[in-house]
Amino acid sequence: MGNQKDRLLRGTALNGKVRAFAVRTTDLVEELRQRHDTFPVVTAALGRTVSAAAMMGAMLKGDERLSIQVRGDGPIGLIAAESNANGEVRGYVKNPHVELTNIRPGKMDVAAAVGTTGHIDVIKDFGLKEPYRGSVPIISGELAEDFTYYFAVSEQTNSAVSLGVLVSPDYSVANAGGFIIQLLPGVTEDEIKELELALSKIPPITEMLEEGLELEDILKRVVSDVTILEEMDVYFSCDCSHERVERALISLGQEELEQMIEEDGKAEVSCHFCNEKYRFDKEQLKSVLERAKS
Repeated sequence: MGNQKDRLLRGTALNGKVRAFAVRTTDLVEELRQRHDTFPVVTAALGRTVSAAAMMGAMLKGDERLSIQVRGDGPIGLIAAESNANGEVRGYVKNPHVELTNIRPGKMDVAAAVGTTGHIDVIKDFGLKEPYRGSVPIISGELAEDFTYYFAVSEQTNSAVSLGVLVSPDYSVANAGGFIIQLLPGVTEDEIKELELALSKIPPITEMLEEGLELEDILKRVVSDVTILEEMDVYFSCDCSHERVERALISLGQEELEQMIEEDGKAEVSCHFCNEKYRFDKEQLKSVLERAKS
C-alpha cells in the first residue's frame, strides 16, 4: 500500500458524454498538515479543498492557474488553495488550530469547522487581462456538495464530487483524495439513473483508498467503461522566493519600510502558502528602501 504515490487521472466514459477525474493527495495533504500544523478537522477541510483544486487544475491547459477561496462562518475562517494544469498544488488556512467534537467516532464535523454560511470563490487565470471569477454560496460546508453546487451554477455542468481525508490517531494523514464525474450534453435519463445508482452504492473515497484500490478501479466502480486519457503526478509546490517577498516589501512603501528599519532593524516575512520564513537584516532592508524610492 505504502508504494502508491499521489497522482491524478483524467478520463472519459459513455462515448465522451462523461468526463471523469480521480486524485490521490495523501502525501500532499500530509505535507500541508506538517507545514501548517493543522488539527484533524482542519486537515480534513484543507485536504478536501486541495483535492478539489488538484482536479480542477487538471481541467485547465498550459500555464493557466486556479485559485479557490472558501470563506465560511466557521472557526477555520478562510481555506485557500491554488493549482495549475501540471499537478502543482498549494494551500493554507487562516486558523489551523480548530478543535471540534466528532459527530461520531472517525467522523469529523467538517461543516462545523468550515461553516454553513459564506461563499466559495473560484478564480481562473487564463493569462488574459481579467481572470474568470465564479462565486457560489456555501450550501453544506462539507465541501463535496459545495463544489457540486459550484459546477452546476457557475459552470452549468452537472457533476458528482467526492472528497475525503482520513486522519490517523496520531493526526497524520492516512489517505486523501477524491473524484469528479461530469455529465456532458447528450447523456440520457437512463444513463444518469445508472450513474446515480452506481454512486449511491460505492463506499466513501477514503475507504476505497484504504483498501488499496487504484484510482482506475475507483472510477470503474462509477463508470465501468472509463478510458484514461492522462495521468500525472500531483505534488506540493510553492513559488515564493526571496525576490517575491522583496517585491512585496517594496510595495509597502517608503514610510513603512523606514519605520521597520528604525523600530526593528529587521523583518521576518512568512509565506502564507508554505510557511517558509524570509529574513531581512538592517542592510537588506535599507537596500529594499532604496529600491522603493527609485
